[in-house]
Amino acid sequence: MRIAVISDIHGNLMALEAVLSDLASRGVDATINLGDCVAGPLWPRETFELLADLGIPTVRGNHDRWIVDRPEAQMPPAGLFAREALSEAQRAALHALPATLQFTPEILAVHGTPADDSAYLLEEVTEDGRLSPARRAVLGERLGGVAAEVVLCGHSHRQALAMGPGGGMILNPGSVGCPVFADSPAAGSLEPRSPHARYAMLTRRNGRWGAELLALEYDWDAAARRANELGWPRWARALATGSVE
Repeated sequence: MRIAVISDIHGNLMALEAVLSDLASRGVDATINLGDCVAGPLWPRETFELLADLGIPTVRGNHDRWIVDRPEAQMPPAGLFAREALSEAQRAALHALPATLQFTPEILAVHGTPADDSAYLLEEVTEDGRLSPARRAVLGERLGGVAAEVVLCGHSHRQALAMGPGGGMILNPGSVGCPVFADSPAAGSLEPRSPHARYAMLTRRNGRWGAELLALEYDWDAAARRANELGWPRWARALATGSVE
């Protein structure tokens, strides 16, 4: 079994197309999307339309929910950009996505944690705003009573693979199109990242689960130019370098 896992596209159509091309060349049995599909200042509507055509099973991310739930005053600017780019029906379709998805009897897909799409599963926030690997006890609390063999999560934009306290595997594929969410006040405190388009390939062989963590080159300079042309220089830096600084 080979399952492509994508997450946190954030409206970066160019990065998504690069990932789709790569996974097609590898041969997969299925693809799953862990959410935060369009919130970003690049190609939100075009990204939505491509994903709608593909019909990939998708979990609702916090930004997919906020595009309907949040009042304008509480929306990050990139979220407002995406909201205005989509039709009412498209916004409703994002909001109607499931908060969690039992992809197979063995695989549970979430965006953040099983209980909270705005919380990290595999990371803790340090006092200076950086992300560090979650302690075992904290991870166990966040998983609650989940007994899946594999839990797929996104939200942090950091690729990671870990074994949970109960023995299950936890996989974060990283972000397809947004190394750093540049609207976040904490973006400048994060560890150095890179502009690559990231996803993961989940595999099962001889009764065991494994994963490949993939980081692809694509024309991130063109994506950065798009952000600059639309008046988003902080996003342009993040897309071109993996950092807002």
